[in-house]
Amino acid sequence: MTFEKNLERLEKIANSLDRDDLSLEEALTLFEEGIAKLKEASAELAKAEGRVAKLVEKAKGVFDEQDESAQ
Repeated sequence: MTFEKNLERLEKIANSLDRDDLSLEEALTLFEEGIAKLKEASAELAKAEGRVAKLVEKAKGVFDEQDESAQ
């Protein structure tokens, strides 16, 4: 599931947990699903952050090389 889909599902879960008519078992089931979706979303976010860091580092090297050749 994508990061965006996980966030969408987390929002639905949060809205459901706000209801007063949930049984304890339903609330616990939703909470467990929410924790799982949060872990998935966190893993996707960490992966994206890693990709961004690599791209920034790669771009920094390119810009450093351009700066040196301009001097």
